[in-house]
Amino acid sequence: MSPLTRIDHSVILGLIPHGARVLDLGCGDGSLLDKLVRERGVRGTGIEIDDAGVRDCIAKGLPVLQGDIDEGLRDFPDGSIDYVILNQTIQAAKKPVVVLQEMLRVGRKGIVGFPNFAYWRMRWHLLTRGRMPRTDFLHYEWYDTPNIHFCSIRDFDRYCEKTGIVVEKRIFINTGGGGKVYGGGRPNLFAENAVYLLSAPPGGFRKED
Repeated sequence: MSPLTRIDHSVILGLIPHGARVLDLGCGDGSLLDKLVRERGVRGTGIEIDDAGVRDCIAKGLPVLQGDIDEGLRDFPDGSIDYVILNQTIQAAKKPVVVLQEMLRVGRKGIVGFPNFAYWRMRWHLLTRGRMPRTDFLHYEWYDTPNIHFCSIRDFDRYCEKTGIVVEKRIFINTGGGGKVYGGGRPNLFAENAVYLLSAPPGGFRKED
């Protein structure tokens, strides 16, 4: 498991109270959900589209539904979940707007974690090598990457501002030194990853420009 996976999982565990109802969207092999169940005693369910990921979750004894989060969460009533998690998935979603709105309809709180594509090492790699960056975390080639929406911290802040999403907390992360929370300035340039705690707009979603 990479340093980023360890630190972002630890950050998310710290945001969720013991015994909460949790829905993990794009849960993969269930590693985060498994930690939440074991360490935080959550009542958790995962949603995963990939067959292998679903099998891994079942092998861990986790409740999991196979489905496409881009199609919405119509089986879940409004406010039926305490925390809906979307970690390292939004950049691979075909309909990120649908996914964000649905998670904040279903969940009282939402947690979104994503890689910052404006991170300085990625900018430097593109500038000096003229090729799409690859890192220990973003290790795909341009032709086989699942990432289709390349979002920066500034982009995500702007989206929340435009749509009225309430940002309750931002936590920035770097993988250097075994993984650590970044507390310095200019996170859009110097933070590799971000975790946001969100809630729905008080008056409903505003239409984007």
